[in-house]
Amino acid sequence: MTNSRKPTVDRRLKELMPQADDDTPRYVQLARKLASAIQSGVWKPNEALPAERELCEQLNVSRVTLRQALDAVAEQGLISRRQGDGTYVTPHIEHTLSSLISFSETLRRKGYEPRTQWLEREIRAGTAEDVTRLGLSPNAQVAVLTRLRCADGRPIAYERSVLPVSVMPRPTAVGDSLYRWLDEQETPIVRALQYFRAANLSRKMAEQLEMREGEAVLKVIRVGYGRDGAAIESSDTFCHGEFHDFVVELKR
Repeated sequence: MTNSRKPTVDRRLKELMPQADDDTPRYVQLARKLASAIQSGVWKPNEALPAERELCEQLNVSRVTLRQALDAVAEQGLISRRQGDGTYVTPHIEHTLSSLISFSETLRRKGYEPRTQWLEREIRAGTAEDVTRLGLSPNAQVAVLTRLRCADGRPIAYERSVLPVSVMPRPTAVGDSLYRWLDEQETPIVRALQYFRAANLSRKMAEQLEMREGEAVLKVIRVGYGRDGAAIESSDTFCHGEFHDFVVELKR
């Protein structure tokens, strides 16, 4: 039987091969090429790398060189070793901070299937923090949306979004994408401010994210603004640490 997968693997491995005319240490060359290939999607999330013996043979490197390279890539969080099972590409969702893209669209662009598990969709009195962020009067009613964000069926973020009732009078009308719903209502988010803080998971959030109570995560606080400059969305997102990278380009 012909192995249809082998040529594809060989081509990908050929691109990783260190160059003899490059003075850079071979393990550094290999680590850089592998990291670049993973980040560009050549190696997919949760995909297993070939066994170390095969990698050594295909790449013409020693076991020591290979392990040094894999250690360097593992330190970047791009691969993980599973005892007795091999080395796998770590799933990561890369969020670009310089543009407004919905969570669902970000997942789709990275090749994941997004899914929303609704935990709460209701109207109630806003908290002091809610009304302050949105610039509402005390005791104003707000729409509260709490959901679990999933990628390929795995929970990767716990999110609570709050909007003025004037913008969202019926929270149950929202589907899997809040931003798409707002666009359809002609009340789009055109600008947003985001803040990043460390946080510890409550028992409830830990259970939803399949993590431990009290475990540290990144909390993303976002306030979104409409065309008239008024704040129309306040969100707190607790990100599962294994899946998220936030990237911003800096220019001088």
